[in-house]
Amino acid sequence: MPANKKLLILPGDGIGPEVMAEVRRMVDWFDRRQAVSFDVEEDLVGGAAIDGHGAPLADATMEKAMAADAVLLGAVGGPKWDDLPFDQKPERGLLRLRKEMDLYANLRPAICFDALVEASTLKPEVVSGLDIMIVRELTGGLYFGEPRGIEELPDGTRRGVNTQVYTTPEIERVARVAFELARKRSGRLCSAEKANVMETGVLWRQEVTRVHAAEFTDVELTHMYADNCAMQLVRNPKQFDVIVTDNMFGDMLSDEAGMLTGSLGMLPSASLGDPDETGRRQSLYEPVHGTAPDIAGQGKANPLAMMLSFAMMLRYSLDLDADADLVETAVKNVLDAGTRTADIAAPGAETVSTAAMGEAVLAELDKLAA
Repeated sequence: MPANKKLLILPGDGIGPEVMAEVRRMVDWFDRRQAVSFDVEEDLVGGAAIDGHGAPLADATMEKAMAADAVLLGAVGGPKWDDLPFDQKPERGLLRLRKEMDLYANLRPAICFDALVEASTLKPEVVSGLDIMIVRELTGGLYFGEPRGIEELPDGTRRGVNTQVYTTPEIERVARVAFELARKRSGRLCSAEKANVMETGVLWRQEVTRVHAAEFTDVELTHMYADNCAMQLVRNPKQFDVIVTDNMFGDMLSDEAGMLTGSLGMLPSASLGDPDETGRRQSLYEPVHGTAPDIAGQGKANPLAMMLSFAMMLRYSLDLDADADLVETAVKNVLDAGTRTADIAAPGAETVSTAAMGEAVLAELDKLAA
């Protein structure tokens, strides 16, 4: 590598610091191998930043994120900060990162490892071999549209307003990411919206269709209403390969797809911006699970989603596919050997701590790299 890669680590709240500690050990492992070396900086986000800096994300931390080759984030939020005003809550720190870094494409893989088929609430034959990718538009739509807010009406009642809005460029760019991913996988993309009742859905379908016809005719494109997509994910999830959808529907569909695999503790994610003239793109990697305050500090958290998020970072930010494969294979082998944290263990089965699971993955990496 011509230079060390700048990595900003934001452990966050709850179990975030515990799972991130195992990734720090993985960073050290790669440093020792000299495959890729990192200049690592750590800072605060979410509730920890509120306590430490007086805001969910300090301006200085935002500057570090903009300058980093990649950002790794644990989780944000918790009951300690529930009573804060909406615009001061821990989650605003994460939303600021997404918006100011322009991380418009959220990649959420849902992979059912063979060793965890029985952990899913669906029948084994439905989820065995499942490997799908949901691409969620992340910086537009209902969560960011204006006007928004809660207002008092003349009759004394109140009205809440959120605006669903999309433009052609917003749809085009996330569609291209999804088409390119589909092209590298099985060549199939399903676009999900509500064109039957929403004008934004009509525009979404039209623009995705136009990008397909102009640039990606080698990829098979289908369209599906988002509510039917939700049903089909439970009925027959393996019919899908890559799904692209908007911010709100993507939020819901990716969580649903995630639970097909048996545990949110197993699910990584990547949030990507456009590459600049050097090929570097703004990026943030985080596990799908939350802060789990009920088990925080007890060494019970599953670090695998955070470790798999690190693997996604190697793949999508550093183009180190072989190293990403190495991490993913190590996780698979550890699961095949029966090592389990509590969230993925059968009732009564022996479980290991967060640190022990991390140690098992590192030991497997040593074997694979020998």
